Amino acid sequence: MLHTLPPLSHACEVSVVIPCKNERDNLAFLIDEVGKALEGRSFELIIVDDGSDDDTDVLLKDYAATRPWLRHLRHEKSCGQSNAVRTGLLYAQGEFIATLDGDGQNDPAFFPQMVDALKAGGPDYALAAGQRTKRTDGFVKKHGSRLANAIRQSLLKDNTRDSGCGLKVIRRQVFLNLPFFEAWHRFLPALVVREGLKIVHIDVVDRGRSHGSSKYGIFDRLWVGILDMLGVYWLRKRRQKIPVITEIDLGNPR
Repeated sequence: MLHTLPPLSHACEVSVVIPCKNERDNLAFLIDEVGKALEGRSFELIIVDDGSDDDTDVLLKDYAATRPWLRHLRHEKSCGQSNAVRTGLLYAQGEFIATLDGDGQNDPAFFPQMVDALKAGGPDYALAAGQRTKRTDGFVKKHGSRLANAIRQSLLKDNTRDSGCGLKVIRRQVFLNLPFFEAWHRFLPALVVREGLKIVHIDVVDRGRSHGSSKYGIFDRLWVGILDMLGVYWLRKRRQKIPVITEIDLGNPR
C-alpha cells in the first residue's frame, strides 16, 4: 500500500536514518549513542524496520516514551537495505540525512564532524563520506570489500577509498535528486560526482559487531554489485553536461 508522504518542513537540522532487520540488541545501545552524539543539535532518528520479527517494535515503543526524537517506520515484509534507506529519506524532515548501519559497527560519534564539514565546504559539497580504518570484519568480508572498492574506483573514479561505509551525511535535496536502484547507497560518491558536486572524506573507526550476524549478505558487495557498477558507469557517461543556472531578474511583480 502506498502512503501519502508528510510535507517537508525542515523541522530539524539532521535526520539520522538507520535501516535494520532483526537488530534489536544492537539498537538497544545504538539509539542512545545517536542521541549523545547529536545532543544540543536539532535532530530526529528514524529507524526503518525492514520486516523484523525479533520484537524490534517493542523495543522502539519503550524507548520512544522518553526519546521524543525517535521515529519508527516499518516495512510489512523485508524489501532490502536500499529500500529501507530510501523509505527513511522520503519521510525525513532534516536538511541533512545521516546514515549508518543497524549492526552497531558504525559509530555515530562522527556525525557532528561530518555535518560541520559539509557546512564549512558550502553548497558545492553535498556528501561527507566515512572511510573506515582498522576494519574488524572477517577475512572474506573484508577482502571482498577491498576488491569491490578497487574495481569500483578503477571504473567510476569517484576518489573514494571505502564507498561501502554506512556512515554518510548528505544534503537531503541532493539525495532526493539521485536515481534510485538496488544498492544505490553503496554508490553515493559516484552519483554525487555525477551531479558535479563535491565530497569530503572523514576517517572513522570501524567497530566489531556486538550481537547477531549480517542480514544482507556479502555477495551484493561484489558479484551482484558488478551489474550495479556498470549501471552507474553508464549513468555517468550519459550525463554529458552539467548546466550552470542563473535566474534573470525580469523586474516583473510577484
